[in-house]
Amino acid sequence: QVQLVESGGGLVQAGGSLRLSCAASGSIFRMDAMGWYRQGPGEQRELVATITSGDITNYLDSVKGRFTISRGNAKNAVYLQMNSLTPEDTAVYYCYARLVKKLGYGPIDYWGQGTQVTVSS
Repeated sequence: QVQLVESGGGLVQAGGSLRLSCAASGSIFRMDAMGWYRQGPGEQRELVATITSGDITNYLDSVKGRFTISRGNAKNAVYLQMNSLTPEDTAVYYCYARLVKKLGYGPIDYWGQGTQVTVSS
């Protein structure tokens, strides 16, 4: 089974920074993409940032220039450096991975449990 374990959430004042980490473990043949989504209170889950195996990145417009996504050396880890945080960034942040477990099988999406990020004004 594949597991995604997140860490790094917490409470920070507006203008501050946080770094989220996510590590994937288990039977993984190929990691196609990893990223972060978030869901604020009463809102739908939205894409924050993703990075592919070829290091192509994609960001939510409102976080461009403030957030940076990167992958670990082992390629089964992903990080999100969040700077200049605002109260609007308050949400539960979910790690995401699209991966292939075995040769000849198609990709499957996995999600972490989520980590709370709260930005106070």
